[in-house]
Amino acid sequence: MNTTSFAQRLLVSFLLVATPAAWAADQAIPAPPQLAAKAYVLMDGASGQVLIENNGDERLPPASLTKLMTAYIATNEIQGGRIGESDMVTVSEHAWRTGGSRMFIQVGTQVSVSDLLHGIIIQSGNDASVAIAEHIAGSEDAFADMMNTTAQKLGMTNSHFMDATGLPNPDHYSSARDMAILARAIIYGEPTHYAIYAQKEFFWNNIKQPNRNLLLWRDKTVDGLKTGHTEEAGYCLVASALRDGQRMIAVVFGTASEQARAAETQKLLTYGFRFFETQTFYQKGAELAKAPVWKGATREVRAGLAEDLSMTLPRGQIKALQASMTLNPQLVAPIAKGDVIGKVEVKLQDKVVHSADLIALDAVEEGGIFRRLWDSIRLFFYGLFN
Repeated sequence: MNTTSFAQRLLVSFLLVATPAAWAADQAIPAPPQLAAKAYVLMDGASGQVLIENNGDERLPPASLTKLMTAYIATNEIQGGRIGESDMVTVSEHAWRTGGSRMFIQVGTQVSVSDLLHGIIIQSGNDASVAIAEHIAGSEDAFADMMNTTAQKLGMTNSHFMDATGLPNPDHYSSARDMAILARAIIYGEPTHYAIYAQKEFFWNNIKQPNRNLLLWRDKTVDGLKTGHTEEAGYCLVASALRDGQRMIAVVFGTASEQARAAETQKLLTYGFRFFETQTFYQKGAELAKAPVWKGATREVRAGLAEDLSMTLPRGQIKALQASMTLNPQLVAPIAKGDVIGKVEVKLQDKVVHSADLIALDAVEEGGIFRRLWDSIRLFFYGLFN
């Protein structure tokens, strides 16, 4: 059973260099819970660090957790202006006949993209999933290609999708870690539509259906995401909660019942919030320094990060970390926006525990001929004496 994570390895490193008093305080952190599930992952939302895992990369049938990808692509299409929430979708016979959980849309009728999205997320409608897939890509097969392309872009290396619903197929699989990655992309990339995942029920076709995520009723800090169940997959759940500004994402695959998946997921969330904390040292896009530029149209370029630099550690250890920046000593124009121009390091005493590239936040074009000539002379003497 593999429960070793980055945060746990970092804890070991901390104990090797920490003072005796700090070490004594850290002894109070218990071992992570062992769940009655085929696979599970606990991830901190801000940092993306996996804190607990068991069989996190095992390829398993995701059942209706698949619809997280279906909804993610739909909201991306909305944000990109390629479809609109008020667009009306004609329900095909194929969508209407799709078995399993249903929104109960009728063949030949028209349903808005917004209503279909609610039907997918809240009611777990297979019919709604197929309808929106056909609307976006023309066919469910073509939509599955979009799902796989999106999975690759997100770094979901143990996922392959054959349909928009998650109905059983031997070539359709995902993993607990991949679902946590996808959940994080939904939460932080689609904040407007993420609110749908917290809705407890949806009324359509004179039928009111509840959200199957029991944690929405049991824990007021839980605000998503999605359940899944087939006989092959067992009972699965991806859940997220926000407490005092800290977000945790928990994924369980293959529990024995609807009650069990909620209870086992709650164990992960409770452990994460109780024993870990997160700090964001620097935010993406923020100017952290100005770096001198040679031969450029401007003399400086702003330096920052492409992503937030956040770290999650056992409680009480964040204060022992220190972050520092180094800039490349000779930056010569032209410099493109996004070029790596330095590095940020986070240290635990003298040990580097995390690093990230500093990038140029703006482009710097080449300066005029006299600027380039003068800086060439200056660089020559700079090289002699440095």
